[in-house]
Amino acid sequence: MNSSHSTVFAPGLFNGRVAVVTGGGSGIGFATARDLLSLGASVAICGRKPDKIEAAAKLLSEGAGADRVFYGTCDIRDVDQVSAFVTKVLEKFGRVDVLVNNAGGQFPSPAEAMAPKGWEAVIRNNLNGTFFMTREVATRAMIPARRGRIVNVTAMVSRGFPGMSHTGAARAGVENLTKSLAVEWAGYGIRVNAVAPGNNIRTSGTDQYGAELLEMTRKATPLKRLGTADEVAHVIVFLASDAADFVTGSVWGIDGGQPLWGDIWPIPEPGSSS
Repeated sequence: MNSSHSTVFAPGLFNGRVAVVTGGGSGIGFATARDLLSLGASVAICGRKPDKIEAAAKLLSEGAGADRVFYGTCDIRDVDQVSAFVTKVLEKFGRVDVLVNNAGGQFPSPAEAMAPKGWEAVIRNNLNGTFFMTREVATRAMIPARRGRIVNVTAMVSRGFPGMSHTGAARAGVENLTKSLAVEWAGYGIRVNAVAPGNNIRTSGTDQYGAELLEMTRKATPLKRLGTADEVAHVIVFLASDAADFVTGSVWGIDGGQPLWGDIWPIPEPGSSS
């Protein structure tokens, strides 16, 4: 891996493990795949855009070795594509120990302007797709092995998500699914958790909203900065590791304390005298 990449985790933490990361072509998914590789895992990434996912796999293979990286195109909304991708992963590696459900997508829109097709597209992507991939991996790999770690990537939706009601509803559904499966599959040795990054994480996804909105978000964050994809990946990696063996059914906010604050308690900018 890139020599400039650093990690707080023990070397070899995931030796012999196989991880699937959906939406692994960029942002949080790519950062997570890179972390897992650097810690000894073999990693399979997927996404909808062939060029993007192939380029990401090439970057991941540098230093790690192509034999530990697998990639493929997969639309997680399509059950047949999900099944085909998991089949190829199992043919390549023979097992799946970790699943990171990172793939998703949405667009900003007030609810009254949202077409039914737009609503349905986001629900299918963020909720249905997560279930399809989770069920496929669990029934074919984790349940038979009686072991597994699943980490779902949602969003900060606990206090509502104005302008994003479609993805807010879908992500809340994934968080409920996380808690339900944590109970159902505890007897199989499977831990199921979620991370909920805030809208103050700087990624290619949030960059599309423009510098002005990002600056407003930064100011509304008690820590007075934006988070990074790497910081989200670190929490995902912890939850995927044996260090979190007694953690299941939880949703971890990664948001710099933003939901706790609101606008009623002024926090001075760093270096100011007030």
